Amino acid sequence: MAVTPWLLSAFADEAGAEIEEQIAGLTKAGMSHVDLRAVSSHNISNVPEDVAKDAKAKLDAAGITVAMFGSPIGKIDLSDDFGIDQQRMEHLAKMKDIFGCNAVRMFSYYDKDGKLSADERKTKSLDWLKQLRDQAGKLGLVLYHENERGIFGGPCANNRVIADELRDGDVFKMIFDFDNYNQENEDVWETWQQLKNVTDAFHFKDSTAPPEPMHVPLGEGNGQVERILKDAIAIGWSGPASVEPHLSHSKAVMATGPSGASNQALSEMTPAETFEIATNATKALLAKIDVPWR
Repeated sequence: MAVTPWLLSAFADEAGAEIEEQIAGLTKAGMSHVDLRAVSSHNISNVPEDVAKDAKAKLDAAGITVAMFGSPIGKIDLSDDFGIDQQRMEHLAKMKDIFGCNAVRMFSYYDKDGKLSADERKTKSLDWLKQLRDQAGKLGLVLYHENERGIFGGPCANNRVIADELRDGDVFKMIFDFDNYNQENEDVWETWQQLKNVTDAFHFKDSTAPPEPMHVPLGEGNGQVERILKDAIAIGWSGPASVEPHLSHSKAVMATGPSGASNQALSEMTPAETFEIATNATKALLAKIDVPWR
């Protein structure tokens, strides 16, 4: 069975903060797509337009295309001002015009103080997500929700609720992050069984078993990555897949408020070196299971 090539990109700000460092990391990896999360000291949700245009020119010169924006939308608390995320969406619409990308990675909100009941948290999270979906439709953006520990869409069951309520295959889609389900202390294979028919993208990140998970190169952890990807092939899955190493706690990683420990065996390496390890491990695993990528 022929496999449709998957779109492989990476969070290259984990190779370096400056766009030149990101381009160097991607070029060394032989990759031509990036998930753009940070440009210099700016997140993509607030980067000045002149800085963005300069980055775009440099990416173009290197033959690198932006596959998705790594936004922090949905990483505020349900007690915060929802207008923060609405403003971020407006800014990303401007970035869409500059970078020629309309895909936006996002999340589904914290209740850090536990002030809300489970039903209240669910209702408010879904309401805010639905408002974002409506706004995205008007702005020409496509939202990709990522599961992450601590937000409403952390556990598998809540992600199933989000998918059933919002996923439309057009403006709102779903990301499957192996590592983040592992950090929720869920059986990642069983989670995949519940979510594979609503999975639109993968995040390639892996970690060892809880209660103290440590990030490791793809396929070396508890994420059951190879088994799941073989099953994805069997059902004819194809779509975007992003390398998100988290092997070292670089500035880019720390800005995400990461869960899990950095890899102590790699602690003396530079972000560029650990980025290379992550991309090499990913490419090796995809080659092993005969997944072509572009």
